[in-house]
Amino acid sequence: MARGPFPILFITSTRIGDAVLSSGLIKRLTDEVPGARFTIVAGPEAAPLFSEVPGLDELIVFAKQKDGGHWFDLWRKVRGRRWGLIVDLRGSGISRFLSAKRRAILRRQPGPPAHKVIEAARVLRIEDEPAPPFIYTSPEIEAYADELTAGTGPILAVAPAANWVGKTWPLERFSQVAIRLLRRPGAPMAGGRLMVVGGRGEQNLGRDLKEVVARGQLIDIAGKVDLLTAYACLKRARLFIGNDSGAMHLAATAGIPTLGLFGPSDERLYGPYGPNARVARTARSFAQIEAQDPKLNQALCHMMDLSVETVSHVAEELLAETQPAEREAADG
Repeated sequence: MARGPFPILFITSTRIGDAVLSSGLIKRLTDEVPGARFTIVAGPEAAPLFSEVPGLDELIVFAKQKDGGHWFDLWRKVRGRRWGLIVDLRGSGISRFLSAKRRAILRRQPGPPAHKVIEAARVLRIEDEPAPPFIYTSPEIEAYADELTAGTGPILAVAPAANWVGKTWPLERFSQVAIRLLRRPGAPMAGGRLMVVGGRGEQNLGRDLKEVVARGQLIDIAGKVDLLTAYACLKRARLFIGNDSGAMHLAATAGIPTLGLFGPSDERLYGPYGPNARVARTARSFAQIEAQDPKLNQALCHMMDLSVETVSHVAEELLAETQPAEREAADG
């Protein structure tokens, strides 16, 4: 006898990075719950990530209001339904007062810090087999990404922006690393192209990096495409280098070799997740930076003691480590 739809209310994060890191739970539920139908609640920045989820009934954009009215708005939208499962990654109170067969609500646990992917897995009690991040796209999005990245030569993707100046490695250092990887004699990505990734308001990044490569070798999608298209374009890159940001997590989710640059954030919690993901951090530990800037909100760059040499070295190591797998797949 066929089963009916199983309604799932999935409340995820406001920030893109956090939403990406918990996205694997949707994939796990899609694969394992017959008839899964999703109502997904996400912040304005992260919501577009979920527009292609199979079985999506509704995507609710959860925009904060100063008076807390966003919670009442959400309550009115979801209270009239009997949910099969509520997954609440905000740990909010609203989930406890909705009608549901089962609730899976994020609760902070004592003990050593856990990566955000593991923290999300604990919500569904699958931490022994955590769900790696997964983003759904469409054939149309993938075809468009093919058009945007058409050309010859491996692609080096860079994301020089971040949501706070404290986490932003200087743009000129990204330029120097790109030149070392793409143009220096014997460069590991010689003849390659540069893809510049960024969000809204970051359209100038491509202009500032256009001199790194020859004309026609720049793929500038910073602030010019939606999140899912940017993600699909990242799938076609050979290597990604970027600050701790949503773009970094998208790159790691895309499965490409990903190098995240860290200073005033804890890579144990927020490092890029995946077998081909690496971290290069400042000479100072996160604890040392936090001691200098306890609220992590000072308007100064904490990334200055991460050198071009360090980032270039880790990037070249990552390229070398992932090259044999590529050759094997090509010989396949």
